[in-house]
Amino acid sequence: MSKKFISWAIYIALCIIWGSSFKLMHDSQQGLSAAQMAALRIFSAGLVFVPLAFFHFSKIPKNKLGLVLLSAVVGNLIPAFLFAEAITRLDSSLAGILNSLTPICVVLIGIFFFKDKVKSQKIVGVVIGFLGLVLLTVLPLLLSKKSMSFDNLGYTLLIVLATFLYGINVNMVGHYLKGLNPIQVATVSLSFMTIPAGIILIQQGFLDLNFRDIQVQNSVWASVGLGIGGSAIATALFYLLVQKAGILFASLVTYGIPFIALLWGFIDGEKITFVKPLCLGIILMGVYMANRPDKKEKGID
Repeated sequence: MSKKFISWAIYIALCIIWGSSFKLMHDSQQGLSAAQMAALRIFSAGLVFVPLAFFHFSKIPKNKLGLVLLSAVVGNLIPAFLFAEAITRLDSSLAGILNSLTPICVVLIGIFFFKDKVKSQKIVGVVIGFLGLVLLTVLPLLLSKKSMSFDNLGYTLLIVLATFLYGINVNMVGHYLKGLNPIQVATVSLSFMTIPAGIILIQQGFLDLNFRDIQVQNSVWASVGLGIGGSAIATALFYLLVQKAGILFASLVTYGIPFIALLWGFIDGEKITFVKPLCLGIILMGVYMANRPDKKEKGID
């Protein structure tokens, strides 16, 4: 099985997991506050990894342990709270556009902070993908003459900050942790996050909730599923993808999320117009251009 095939398989799996996480976040908010949802998500992700962390902890080099823990804070803990808070107030279309800033942040942070040399072809691919995602969101609104809500614009900064942190984490993993086993990194880093997440859960009154309430039960299970799938499993897969395919290709998972959103819309009976497949085609073109190797290059990145 080729390295390229495995990388694309992981890419698709991450798109499915993270694309479905928006629905789980929506379900979680029905009976939990934003802080409770985010804390329970991270706590569940870390808890499921605790047994494995006992075996993997000794295999993490001591000089890398600080970076491993910092990666969990920057790439999981803080963004979970930023996103949970922002998505309760922002228009979903605007949130989708802002979330797609991640590959742009990866490139910019790589250039200015990590002194990376990024080929113009890859930058063009990222821009094309971003434009496709913008069109995917804006065109249906223009054609139907609906307006996009820009209320609570201050909350947009929360998602922008989250994408900036994602960009830092992707570069940090790609530059400093690439030689480590991705499963070991994910299990150790997230297991340590059960401590701050657990403290926040108690502080936010999670234990005082009425767990007999069906709505609370559904929200709790949705958050647990979000943590296990969207954070624990997805983080391990993401680190593996960075290791196999490179920083930029891994960050382009953001552009695959609309495909899953389109599928959820179809399942829910949403009308699918020609605009969405057209824009998704533009997104795919951007992903291809950003990932296409030069004649002298081998592999994915």
